[in-house]
Amino acid sequence: MNGTVTAVSSNDVYSFTKPNRDAITLLAGLGVEGDVHAGVTVKHRSRVAQDPTQPNLRQVHLIHQELFTELGGAGFEVGPGDLGENVTTGGIDLLSLPVGTLLHLGGGAVVEVTGLRNPCLQIDHFQDGLLKQVVGRADDGTVFRKAGIMGVVRTGGTVRPGDVIRTELPAEPHRPLERV
Repeated sequence: MNGTVTAVSSNDVYSFTKPNRDAITLLAGLGVEGDVHAGVTVKHRSRVAQDPTQPNLRQVHLIHQELFTELGGAGFEVGPGDLGENVTTGGIDLLSLPVGTLLHLGGGAVVEVTGLRNPCLQIDHFQDGLLKQVVGRADDGTVFRKAGIMGVVRTGGTVRPGDVIRTELPAEPHRPLERV
């Protein structure tokens, strides 16, 4: 399964949205160079408050461009970087990937998928009612999360819009994504 990087974003200050960039640099074991969430240990404020020594399994946030189209059909206007992601993708069903999938981005960067983003109330501050579009319960009662996936950088490199993304699935049995 291959796809494309449609946008890259980063921010050096805590903010819900992240401005789009011409390129971002991924640093092995840390995340996106210059991004506020980069680091070996957790950087997300709520997780730091719980335990600042936790490993940072959320170094890189990826969202599929197709989500923005779906949200547009529900009356929301959302684009790359608006939900705080670092990499916006096209052509890959990110939410169906198993834990441990390797995403080869561009000429050499590799991100290992760690789990699902757990959306927070800030999404409703961005656009009222948006949270219910990206997290909720299916008819069978299971919780769904559509706000992207998280990963850690295994191999650093530069990532740009237009770069090819190649997926490498882990050995079976595959573990489904859970929130991280």
